[in-house]
Amino acid sequence: MIDDADLIGAYDPEPSNRILVADDIVPNVRLLTTILNRAGYNDVLATTRAQDVLRIYHTARPDIVLLDLHMPEVNGFTLLGELRAAAADEPYLPIVILTGDSSSDARTRSLSAGASDFVTKPYDPTEVTLRVRNLLEVRRLHLALARENRTLEERVRERTDALLASRIEVLERLAIATEMRDDVTGDHTRRVGVLAAELAHRIGASEELAELIRRAAPLHDIGKIAIPDDILRKPGPLTEEEYAVMKTHTTIGASILAGGDNSLIVTAERVALTHHERWDGLGYPNGLSGEMIPPEGRVVAVADFYDALVHDRPYRAALAQDAALRMIEQGAGSRFDSRVAAAMLDIAHEMELD
Repeated sequence: MIDDADLIGAYDPEPSNRILVADDIVPNVRLLTTILNRAGYNDVLATTRAQDVLRIYHTARPDIVLLDLHMPEVNGFTLLGELRAAAADEPYLPIVILTGDSSSDARTRSLSAGASDFVTKPYDPTEVTLRVRNLLEVRRLHLALARENRTLEERVRERTDALLASRIEVLERLAIATEMRDDVTGDHTRRVGVLAAELAHRIGASEELAELIRRAAPLHDIGKIAIPDDILRKPGPLTEEEYAVMKTHTTIGASILAGGDNSLIVTAERVALTHHERWDGLGYPNGLSGEMIPPEGRVVAVADFYDALVHDRPYRAALAQDAALRMIEQGAGSRFDSRVAAAMLDIAHEMELD
């Protein structure tokens, strides 16, 4: 009996002609190997043990399998189904059944289990060679088509990524231009992004979400592009009517960002819409409360509030950091998520902020 050390065949550096022969009769294996070698197929692996077929397949990745259904220990039809399932991710793996049973029932069962073709015993060298050659050609064409599809998919993905990057750049520039209307440096958006990401980390957000928040948070006030200067830059308190207009920057920003199918744009839309919601439900535009407010909205609410207070604005001078932190501490559990407020206090004590 042939064991692992008795795998029959030589190895050729060209992998496209690798053949696996599985038959429990050693003379049959030797005969098939000889026929295949004489036809130019020199990379032939073989085993007489059905239980080794899947292992060899996973290790060697043959391009075609010649399988005897009547091997001991493992039902041939079960093995055929398992082999086909193992190759499910491949474009096409031909499996040729070696059989002395030419009945229609055996063929039907084999085809139902995933067989590609049959070679009957006793073996005819011409028949074996032609069937193997034809099936390998079909596999070659499937592989070529799969490569072409991957190339096309990659080109589409690259084009999509380029378009997305371009859109994000436009939005980021628009956000900066918008912010410069009431922040002469235009750096508020960057600072809010960095601080919001750190807050997200502190409350247990994943690395992926924290990074999304870092990139999305700078777009939080993009809707202010539609707010008139006489309201946005007003040095004194806003009237009730003016405040109602100001509040629309959340829904306007969300509408500018709406319809994206990319996680960054989707996150930015949520941030724009919810960064003025309050933990107690008294915020705007939708009066969300508690956990109904997405985490990105909760962290940006604190980051935006803090940064706006400690930097000069056209309508007021900057507050001292301690005063801003006291306001955040006082707003914990009412205006802000208590966990986010606590994280903000920790950050201020541990890090030097811009």
